[in-house]
Amino acid sequence: MPNSRSEEPRRIKVQRQGPLLVEGPVEVELEDGTTVSCDRFRVALCTCRRSRRYPWCDTSHRDRDRTKAR
Repeated sequence: MPNSRSEEPRRIKVQRQGPLLVEGPVEVELEDGTTVSCDRFRVALCTCRRSRRYPWCDTSHRDRDRTKAR
């Protein structure tokens, strides 16, 4: 992303026990150095690593035992 002042910063919404919601489009650099991109207007990034579509959230976090998460 360019560091130009003319562009507005991306908004990221942090949700407790949920994904990071990022205003898109986005590019994500993975641990192995590969880059994946999505051109949607809002992207959900997985934070629990349970997603079969990682780094994109597929709502797998909903299946975990909520009593252990507290």
